[in-house]
Amino acid sequence: MATHVAILPSDALDVPIDVSSDSKAENRFLRLPHPRTGEHCVPNVETQTLSASYAGLASLFLPYHPQGNDGSRRDAILEVQAVAPTNPRSWFIGQEVVADGKLLVMTAIDPAFLLIPILQSVYPENGELGKFRPADEIFDDAAANLEQSSTSAADKDVSLIISKDDVLQFTSMECCKTALKRVCDVKEITEDITVYRFSPQRVVEYVRLKVARLSAPEMVDVSRTMVRNLAGDGLMDDGKEQLLELGRVRAACDLVAQYLPTAMRSSLTASYDFTPLDAHFKSIEDEKAALAVKKPVKTKLAPAATDKKRKPGTSQGVEKLKKANTGGMAKLSTFFTKKVPA
Repeated sequence: MATHVAILPSDALDVPIDVSSDSKAENRFLRLPHPRTGEHCVPNVETQTLSASYAGLASLFLPYHPQGNDGSRRDAILEVQAVAPTNPRSWFIGQEVVADGKLLVMTAIDPAFLLIPILQSVYPENGELGKFRPADEIFDDAAANLEQSSTSAADKDVSLIISKDDVLQFTSMECCKTALKRVCDVKEITEDITVYRFSPQRVVEYVRLKVARLSAPEMVDVSRTMVRNLAGDGLMDDGKEQLLELGRVRAACDLVAQYLPTAMRSSLTASYDFTPLDAHFKSIEDEKAALAVKKPVKTKLAPAATDKKRKPGTSQGVEKLKKANTGGMAKLSTFFTKKVPA
């Protein structure tokens, strides 16, 4: 089995990962549609091992069970991302050399984001809300639709197929069932029967709660990159507290939008009034354009004109001698004439 270097939560280190061909194994990597693009490109899985290509996809996820403060275990899921160097590199671990220089990063992800493309696969794309249905029925249809669509797009390449078992294993997790109520309209028909309907509006409302938490000053101040960007935009100057608050909100929207489809990203942004912030950025651009127009253009100075042009073939020294006062000076010819006897 190939060796890879990874960063992951400490409570996930003891998770026994199953890389066998058993598609029913509980602790194994799952291939799911990416929550932002819905794409489900997956690697060759003939050996079901964590090969370099298998590890490098953002649509790879790992279920695990972290321990809560009360000591109980709960369901959670990690997103697997690979940070690949531009140039070929290797890792040195003790006396061993790991040829694959990528760094795998496994971070917890809200299962509500993963539910979005799954639920969208069974609801109308024309904007209609659809019908209320039991969760099991929704997930069965979604798993079948995703497997069928990925099989058609794979063009006989098994490595591009989303497994129905992967989708059903994810949707059977308790954390997924809890997240379903956050992105769906819910009706309780009886004590034992509850039906759901996917709601883009509820998704936006739920994501706005995340934006509010991420845009809090104590959260933004932790990120040096965000602070540096806000300062670079001139939002941290005195008297710009309202603009700074809007800047934090937009930065938080940009972060959360990495896990939303295009239409929902637009809906999330439209739910805020960024008019003052847009006007601020426009004024900055106008100032830059005005400075560019006023900036003087450097030109080469023409050489100083002289009263008289030198004759071809004469030097500056000769010209200066011509202007010298020769009054009272003996001519050169006097030194070559015969002297008259006294």
